[in-house]
Parts: sequence; C-alpha cells; structure tokens
Amino acid sequence: MAIHALPALRAAGPARVVVGLAGPPAAGKSTLAAALVARLNAAPEGPAAPATLLPMDGFHLDNAVLRARGLLARKGAPQTFDADGLLHLLRRARAPGGGVVHPVFDRARDLAVAGAGVIDPAVRVVVVEGNYLLLDRPPWRDLRALMDLTVMLRADPDVLRARLLARWRGHGLAPEAARRRAEDNDLPNARTEIADSAPADLEVAD
Repeated sequence: MAIHALPALRAAGPARVVVGLAGPPAAGKSTLAAALVARLNAAPEGPAAPATLLPMDGFHLDNAVLRARGLLARKGAPQTFDADGLLHLLRRARAPGGGVVHPVFDRARDLAVAGAGVIDPAVRVVVVEGNYLLLDRPPWRDLRALMDLTVMLRADPDVLRARLLARWRGHGLAPEAARRRAEDNDLPNARTEIADSAPADLEVAD
C-alpha cells in the first residue's frame, strides 16, 4: 500500500482513513504531513472527501504533571505523552459521521490546549504525525491497528542534531543550553524511536 492508494481508500467505505507519519524529532514529520493534507485536499476528490491533520504533540502531558513525576527534563520521551488518550481519540476518529474534538500543542506556551482542534464530520482522511506512532511497546503498539497506512521518515543523525540545535536556538536558548537540550533529551528520544519502532508500510529518507 502506498500514498497513491489513498484516493481509492477514502472512496472505499464510510469509515475514515487514518494515515500515520512517524519518525524521530526533527525528521520533517510536520512538514510532510501538512504537505500531504494540502495535496489530498487539492485533488479532484478533495472537496468531497477532505483530509485534516492530527499532531500527536497535543497529547503531551502538562508540565505540572511531568514535574510531579520527575519527568520534566525528559519531555518528549514516550512516557511523557498520554498514549491511551491518543488511542481513544483515534478509535473515535476512524468512525464515520460526527466531529471529533482533540487537543493541540501550543509551542509558544509549551502546553497542550484541550479542545483546540476539531476533526470536522465531513473529513474522510486523518493524517496523524508523531514520534512514537509505530513504537513497539505497550500501549503504543496498539496504535498500528488503527492506521490504514504508515510512513516512517528517516534522516541522518547529524542532520537531526543540526536541526534540533537550530530549533532550540530559534526558541531563544543559548548555544550551550540548546546543545544540552538536544543531546540530553531529543537525541536519546530519537534513538529510542529508531531502535524500537515496528516497520512501516513505506519508508521515506530525507
């Protein structure tokens, strides 16, 4: 199954189609997911069967919860997300018909905002993107059965490191703080994702 099969998938039945884009931090998931949604909506069948984006980042646990659990410094690791909440939402998202409300991560405030996103009732394709969609650990591994097509993004570790440093510098961190943030948290998370993810239907190298 590949991307070109999506038009047939979304025309095949009443249930929504769920596409999962996984990959390590800074692999380009958000960019590719947004481009895929735009392409699907620009296709001839787009107006009748629209697509929408669902970022996994909305399921970050709040900083207060992470602080209480001693996990704030590891924010972005698998245990710092509400994986069960994402599972529940994807089950609802697959069902045809009604709209589905979901949280959205606000990077400027570094928190997830409940009810900030809506999957419209007319939506036929949901593109979900996130680091751990294919992680082969409980409860993450249960996500695989809820996705009709999975894509894994891969990038050279040196490229990931450079992008992560640029990301944190862009958020106002000093060079040394950006380096620590990338090397002490983001890159270990990337190694976890790379080592422990199940195979995808399609792999894309950056």
